[in-house]
Amino acid sequence: VQLQASGGGLVEAGGSLRLSCVASGRTFSSYHMGWFRQAPGKEREFVAQISWSGRSTYYADSVKGRFTISRNNGKNTVYLQMNSLKPEDTAVYYCAAALSYRDYRLINEYEHWGQGTLVTVSS
Repeated sequence: VQLQASGGGLVEAGGSLRLSCVASGRTFSSYHMGWFRQAPGKEREFVAQISWSGRSTYYADSVKGRFTISRNNGKNTVYLQMNSLKPEDTAVYYCAAALSYRDYRLINEYEHWGQGTLVTVSS
C-alpha cells in the first residue's frame, strides 16, 4: 500500500488542523493505521493509532484529549484532527500502516510510510 499525507501548514497556538492520509490499493481496511511525528533534531515519535475496524484508538499522552484519529475505509483515508495546538506540536507528521503489531508505539511495527506533512505552530 502507498500512503500520501496532506493537510499540514502554519497555524497559531490554540488553532486546529486536520491531516489526511490517503492509501492506494484495495487492502486499506486490513491495516491498522498510525500517525507519528518528528520534530527538528528529535527522534520520530508515536502520536496516535487506529485499528483496522476503527473500533480501537490509542494516543500518546502528549496529545490525548486534543487530537482525534479516525478513518473512512470506503475512502481509503485516515485522519488526524488536531485541536488546541501548541508550539511543541511543530513537526513533520507521518502516517503509517501495519497489518499486525505487538506494540503500536514502535516505528518498526509499521510496514508502510507516507512522505510526511509539515505542521508548524506559532506562539
